[in-house]
Amino acid sequence: MEELSQAGLDLSELVVEVFRLNGRLLAAGDELARPVGLTSARWQVLGVIDDEPRTVAQVARAMGLTRQSVQQTADALGREGFVAFQEHPGDRRTKLMSLTPRGRQALRVVERRQARWANRLAEEMTLAELQAATATLRRLGQYLDADLLYTDPPAPDERTNHGQ
Repeated sequence: MEELSQAGLDLSELVVEVFRLNGRLLAAGDELARPVGLTSARWQVLGVIDDEPRTVAQVARAMGLTRQSVQQTADALGREGFVAFQEHPGDRRTKLMSLTPRGRQALRVVERRQARWANRLAEEMTLAELQAATATLRRLGQYLDADLLYTDPPAPDERTNHGQ
């Protein structure tokens, strides 16, 4: 069995903390967005299309999610009047998703709430801590993006016989 190096152990601990933090951030986002009928996921989609209409696939790429999961969120946002779909001039097979006035108003409310929340939390940390954390996570993301094509094949003792 391969042992973790100290750096590997530290990275593993960071990953666990990021997973925990992700859950907390999604819960906080849900609370920030709840007064206008949004969730964190819906808020994120609205944020991606705020500056210009985009296809569901473009939104999914920007968010690092699957097209199918974003499609479900987009469909719900459309049913509730937060987004509208229009013909895509460059591709007849896809639609462009854009904010409706209701969606834009909801997004602005959540942005104001998020600004107050972020300012309050940021008072608990130094600017250097925040910048270092951001730089570390950004760098780790770049390494992960570059590593996506590499897969470590399972060792013989890690293989399972699914379905047998």
